[in-house]
Amino acid sequence: MDGIVVDSGDTAWMLTSTALVLMMTIPGLFLFYGGLVRSKNVLSTIMHSFFCAALISVTWVLYGYTLAFGPDVGGLIGGLDFLGLNGVLGSSQALAPTIPHVLFVAYQATFAVITPALISGTFAERIRFPAFALYMLLWTTFIYGPLAHWVWGGGWIGTRIGALDFAGGTVVHISSGVSALVTALYLGKRMGYPQQPMPPHNLAFSVIGAALLWVGWFGFNAGSAVSAGQLAATAFLNTNTAAAAATLGWMIAEWLRSGKPTLLGAASGAVAGLVCITPGAGFVTPLAAIVFGLAGGVVCYFAVSLKPLLGYDDALDVVGVHMIGGTLGAILTGVFATGAVNAAVPALSLGLDGGLLYGHPEMVRQQVLAIAVTYVFCGVGTLAILVVVDALAPLRAPADDERMGLDLSQHSEQAYTS
Repeated sequence: MDGIVVDSGDTAWMLTSTALVLMMTIPGLFLFYGGLVRSKNVLSTIMHSFFCAALISVTWVLYGYTLAFGPDVGGLIGGLDFLGLNGVLGSSQALAPTIPHVLFVAYQATFAVITPALISGTFAERIRFPAFALYMLLWTTFIYGPLAHWVWGGGWIGTRIGALDFAGGTVVHISSGVSALVTALYLGKRMGYPQQPMPPHNLAFSVIGAALLWVGWFGFNAGSAVSAGQLAATAFLNTNTAAAAATLGWMIAEWLRSGKPTLLGAASGAVAGLVCITPGAGFVTPLAAIVFGLAGGVVCYFAVSLKPLLGYDDALDVVGVHMIGGTLGAILTGVFATGAVNAAVPALSLGLDGGLLYGHPEMVRQQVLAIAVTYVFCGVGTLAILVVVDALAPLRAPADDERMGLDLSQHSEQAYTS
């Protein structure tokens, strides 16, 4: 790599972070989701995450990376210069100049993998696998790729709005949460919901999955510093602090409301805190991370609690945790971001050296505008994709298949034979 200066410490950290983020999907997310469904649907639920890891790892190399991070075309999409990773090997990326370009590709691939996998929690137990596969392919191509470019790849949200998103509040969590809500409404409720109880079939699976997500999130957030230094260390501490505070916040809210704290609530709270701190992990202080976590735990708890009243069937609470948690985190980033933590804040936010707490309420307006754009784009785009997919390969599993369970009806397998 003539002329390319590669830092071995940064490279080692980013290799580790890439593995940690992939671990978030396989096995973290598939255990978290797999334990929450009924036993007749555990394999189909795990398959959703496993398939996303396979499909998107390939499409990212073929064309996904260039759509997201190729040279900007009108602020809307990346050009095709890196199609098939043409010109990537032996080069560097301006966003990560001290690591091999190909490593930046691999790291970003893990984000592209987990985002659609998150959506799968909303339609667990009722989607046909052929339709799911087509949905994931179209969604990552037409929603994730452009949105990642708009925010991180030189597109218009980053360069013209100046919104801050350190590790995926809009790109990953709001996008998946909004798309999950649209999908839940489009598909309708599971048979028997909410009249029949549908408790987790293996809560231990889910808590192990949540623990893997907590640990893997250090790669997600601290890895987004794309270097091994002060910024990565700050994001690392903020991530752990917010997860811990949110666990306490969710547990306290649940305890006060229902009389007992639950382990599922503690695990859900940790994930909510991780979601909430994601957009601000590299922009705020550790004390602010406590606020992110407590707010995320309490707000997401009540958002999930409102689901029965609102009448939609989001099977595994993607909307309440990811859409609401991501939105809250993005707004709080506009309040607490400071150039004292990250010197790049003024360059990223069109000249503002801090958020509302530091005298710049306009940063909150920038964040809200980016949130609104993400809601509209992902909502309308997802609905269009669902209509197309449903016309080509019906989305909803037939009633008999749903009664039998998707493990048998879609994959001819059973997790448990006795």
